[in-house]
Amino acid sequence: MTRCSPLFSAALLAGAIAGCASAPASSPASNASAPARAAGAARPIVARARPGFPLWANGAPGALGSAPTDRPTMTPYLPPEGHANGTAVVVFPGGGYTHLSMVKEGSDVANWLASTGVTAFVVQYRLGPAYHHPAMLDDAQRAIRTVRARAAEWGVDPARVGIIGFSAGGHLASTAGTHFDAGAASNADPIERASSRPDFMMLIYPVITMRGDSTTHAGSRLALLGADPSPELVRLLSNETRVTAQTPPAFLVHTFDDRTVPVQNSLMFYDALQRAGVAAELHVFDHGPHGFGLAPADPVLSAWPGLAEAWMRRHGWIGASP
Repeated sequence: MTRCSPLFSAALLAGAIAGCASAPASSPASNASAPARAAGAARPIVARARPGFPLWANGAPGALGSAPTDRPTMTPYLPPEGHANGTAVVVFPGGGYTHLSMVKEGSDVANWLASTGVTAFVVQYRLGPAYHHPAMLDDAQRAIRTVRARAAEWGVDPARVGIIGFSAGGHLASTAGTHFDAGAASNADPIERASSRPDFMMLIYPVITMRGDSTTHAGSRLALLGADPSPELVRLLSNETRVTAQTPPAFLVHTFDDRTVPVQNSLMFYDALQRAGVAAELHVFDHGPHGFGLAPADPVLSAWPGLAEAWMRRHGWIGASP
């Protein structure tokens, strides 16, 4: 396949795409000015990491023990002093729901976000095969509620709490974005009183569907749902079926020839967002491996963080470059 520019606009039909496409739901020409970072250029470390902490001080619900793998944690990464803009993003690294890419899809991502003035929070959530749904969603919702409930502590606007997820972490992010509640107002725990709805989501080469065909990432499905999930559970966690008008705006990135998580995952989710009238932007690059993270060494794929910044800026989640 010939490499082509990832920045031309195209109308996407559900389940079908040719070449490469950038398909924003609004402002279709606005990405032309988003420059790619020089390939191979290392990002300076600007984030101010703070000590991680358990999401539940007294143990997570359904915990099987007290080992580190039983205790989901979250680590804050603050922007440079004086550059915070009030937006927060909770980061869910990928790893097939069996391990976590905590650097490439965790701290590296947090450092990029901090460079834009965003306060980032990297989540280490529970994993299979020891844990299955709903443990992972419990951890994700708790992370979002925690950022919102403790927003003043970190200088965050509780109405500007987004999420980003990669691969299986993208599935978890899309689950959090389609399975949320307003919080339990009468709960004694102030964190549980906060809403778990993210204000926006960024899904990078995400797993979306669990329906069990060639589009599904089999390893993620097995780790999340177990060997013999019910049809009802499969549909519940096939997030293309859960999109409504209340689903938060989304930004998606995928490659056309992803051989691990087929691009149809992003296409079907984008199609569901479009049908529900939810603002969404999808970038499909014609070539690239699965799991590229920020892709610092790729002159084409490394454009996506700049495109994400432009998208956040258009929506008012970040302002001028700090």
